Amino acid sequence: MITGAGTEQETGTGSTGAGRAALPPTEIERRLHAAHEPARDGGSGAGPGGEGRRANAKEGRNGAARTDAVLDVLSGTRLYLLVPRLYADTPGYAPPLPTHRDPVTGRTCVPVLTPGVLPPWHPEWVFRQITLGELARIWPDNGWQLAVNLGTRFAVTLDARPKHRKAWEDACARTGAQLGGRLLTHSGGPLHGPLAHGLALGAQLAVHNGLVWNQLGAAYEDYATDIARLRSPWGVHNRADYRETLDALLTTRLVGRVQESVLHTRRRLVRRLGRTPSYQEWSAAVSSTLHAHDASAAELAEADNTLRAVVRYEERFRADGALAPEGRVDTLAAFDLGRAVNVVRLALGARYITPPEAEQAVLTLGEAARTAYTSWAGFSLGYALTRVLHFDQDGAEIAERKYQESLAQHRILTQDPTSPYRNIPWS
Repeated sequence: MITGAGTEQETGTGSTGAGRAALPPTEIERRLHAAHEPARDGGSGAGPGGEGRRANAKEGRNGAARTDAVLDVLSGTRLYLLVPRLYADTPGYAPPLPTHRDPVTGRTCVPVLTPGVLPPWHPEWVFRQITLGELARIWPDNGWQLAVNLGTRFAVTLDARPKHRKAWEDACARTGAQLGGRLLTHSGGPLHGPLAHGLALGAQLAVHNGLVWNQLGAAYEDYATDIARLRSPWGVHNRADYRETLDALLTTRLVGRVQESVLHTRRRLVRRLGRTPSYQEWSAAVSSTLHAHDASAAELAEADNTLRAVVRYEERFRADGALAPEGRVDTLAAFDLGRAVNVVRLALGARYITPPEAEQAVLTLGEAARTAYTSWAGFSLGYALTRVLHFDQDGAEIAERKYQESLAQHRILTQDPTSPYRNIPWS
C-alpha cells in the first residue's frame, strides 16, 4: 500500500524548504511526484454492482502500477537518513534507523529523504545514504512504514510488511539500481553566475556518480563516504591536508608532468609554425626537449607512449564527433580542476570546511579554468582525454570501458539542453 504524506518531521536542522519549492528540486523528485499522481480516469470504484466491481478492479490495477512506478524511482536513487554527527563519529557504533510517530495515524515511520530535499548544511547533523534494497534487508518491524520526504510536496509513505519489502527488492532487481551516469540539477542551487560556473567544472564526476552537480550542501555522497573518499585516494584526514591537496590541484601539479609537457611542446610548435605539427615534427620536438632537460629513459618512454595515445584518442574523439576535424586538446589541466571541485564538496560533506569556505574555493577554481581553456567543450575534452590516458595502460577492456564512459559523459554535458555547459557562458 502507498499513501501520501503525513506531518512534517522535526529534524533539528530546520524544515526541508527545498521540498516545498514551486518546482521539483531535481529530476528524482519530479519523477517521484509523477509516479505517485493518482490516475485521472474518473472511476471512483464506488458504483453499484458490476460497474463498481469493474471500477474497483481498475483502481486496484492503477494503484499497483503507481506503486511499481514509485518503487522504480526509489530503487534507482540514494535515500538519506539523518544522523547526529556525534553518533556518526563514534567508532563501532551503528545507530538504529531513525523513527517518527505520525500523530494522525499513530503509525511509526522511518523517515528518509531523496537528494533534492536535503536540508541546509549543519555542522552537527549529517546524513547516511541507504538504498531501498538495503532497507528491505535490515527492516526491523513489520508494523512500521517507510516515509519518503515526509512533510514535503514530494512525500510518499509505503507499507513495509514482508510482501511489500519483497516488492522493494524486486524493483531493485528490475531497475538494476543504477545510480550513476546521469545529469542531476537542483532547481534551487546556483544555475548562473561565477559560483555555478565553478561548480560545473565538477560536473564530469557528478554525472559519473549520479550526484547533483550544483550544490554545496549537507552531503556530497554521504558523511561517511565523503570522509572515506578524502582519505583514499587523496590522503586527506583534516583541514591542513585538504588545503595542501586543493593547492596542488589548483596549480595542476597532480596531472602527469610528462604528459602535460608533451602537450605543451605541441602548443609551442603550433605558435611557431602557425599550424598543427605533423606527428614526426611533434615527436622530434618532444624528444629534443626531454633530452635537453636530461630526462630519464623512463620519462622518454612515458612521453612516447603519451604522444601515441594522445594521437589515437584524439582520432577517436574526431571519429565520434566529439572533437572538430582540426581540433586539439592543448592541456590536461581540466582533470585537476574538475577533481578539485569534487575535493571541495567532499571536504564540505566531511565538515572539514564551511559553506563560505567552499564557495570561495569553487570561485577560485572557476577563475583558474577560464585561464586554461576557452570553452566548455575544450574543458570537457581535456578532462576526458586525461581520464582515458590514465587508464590506457590497464588493459584493452578497461581502457575501452573508460573511453566509452568518458565519451558518454562528454556528450551528456555538451548536448543535454539542461546541462550547465549549454546554459552557463564560459567567459
